[in-house]
Amino acid sequence: MNAVLLAPPQQNLNNNAIKIAPAYSIGLLLSLYLAQGLPVGFLTQALPAILRQNHVSLAAIGGFGLLMAPWALKFLWAPIVDRYFSAQWGQSRSWIIPTQLFSLLLLVVISFLEPNALASPVMLLSFFIVLFLINLMGATQDIATDGLAVRLLQKQQQHWGNAVQVLGSRLGFIFGGGAVLLLLDLWSWQVVFLLLTGLVLLNSLPILLFREPVWSQQITNPVTHGASKPVFQLKQWRKFFATEFAYFWHNPQMRAWLLVLVTFKLGDSLSGAMVKPMMVDMGFSLANIGLMASMLGSVASVLGAVLAAWWMKHISRSTALWWFNLFQILSFMLYTFLAWQFEHSHKVLAWQVYSVNAIEQFAGAMALVAMLTLIMDYSRKQQAGSDFTFQVSVLAVTGGGVHIVSGVLADYWGYSIHFAFCALLAVFCVWPILRWRKLIRDGEI
Repeated sequence: MNAVLLAPPQQNLNNNAIKIAPAYSIGLLLSLYLAQGLPVGFLTQALPAILRQNHVSLAAIGGFGLLMAPWALKFLWAPIVDRYFSAQWGQSRSWIIPTQLFSLLLLVVISFLEPNALASPVMLLSFFIVLFLINLMGATQDIATDGLAVRLLQKQQQHWGNAVQVLGSRLGFIFGGGAVLLLLDLWSWQVVFLLLTGLVLLNSLPILLFREPVWSQQITNPVTHGASKPVFQLKQWRKFFATEFAYFWHNPQMRAWLLVLVTFKLGDSLSGAMVKPMMVDMGFSLANIGLMASMLGSVASVLGAVLAAWWMKHISRSTALWWFNLFQILSFMLYTFLAWQFEHSHKVLAWQVYSVNAIEQFAGAMALVAMLTLIMDYSRKQQAGSDFTFQVSVLAVTGGGVHIVSGVLADYWGYSIHFAFCALLAVFCVWPILRWRKLIRDGEI
């Protein structure tokens, strides 16, 4: 049974989405996801390798996962993004434009920081704060962008829309991660980051020119309707939160889906955090990691996203999630083999490392497209930003949690046992998917 049939009844398409050309919708979303993917690409792809090259411990590198906390906790303020906006600017543009402009200013600030001075506690703290603020802006923008995507895309466009989301983020990894590592060997830190700032600015232009419709299922804005006092009083927060997100545990199928969300990223996040540090320890330069691992891997993920979007036209979404997830588990096993070779002094060829990295990125993108499409199915139109964000935040909370401890485990066990554990954990996490699919087949809605 195709999971799209299980979407809540509020998922009827609104009239505004029909009036916007599909190509323009896809292009707009691509520019938005690329703009926010560029800084994230630096944090996830370039920063771990830079830190390891400067002899930072694996435990400390894992601890830098705290920078991603805004992405994990953004569901806490997602209802505010859905409800508070300027009718003149548009429900999503009211948040996307200011956060994007602030991100640009923060990137300029980073360009004037001296990376060679990161040994200084004051400089390291300043660097951490600026990076944290960039993530806070990016996470807030993502809430509004995801809401715009859910409202903008027609049902038959959703799998392509989510492929574009993966494409935008992976292009961000290519330029914000791989290209940064490559160019840091050629140009100064300031020039590289000013170039990165220019790319983000370029991808901000489409949203500035976009005239957002007034959505037919738009939540009434209390600011523009004369509300006498704020909705979000602290003493009412617990009750509000339970009411806002009760949808996700109100029946057996939704509770099963919530368990899938909780477990889906555990093996992936635990594995991915240690890939770049292992490459550095294997003797690969930052330029090689940037060019052959981050950039080649991101290209592979783009191909995986496109293939997944095409394939999902022919198979159900629940089936796609199952098979794509199994493919990703295979890639964790390949990392285990490489790590074992390295730790037992066997020769590890560069093409083997790059090939395994490309396979893992390819498989991960396929699984992510299936997951994001299902997340969109389970997002109600009238609070699309909140619903989509809550589900993605569940992935981020659990994934970010194991990311933080990944360095400790790799330090204690070594890379080979660490990656073997990642594969075993991912196998155990297949059970929630099987249980959820059984409820779909049994018709327990």
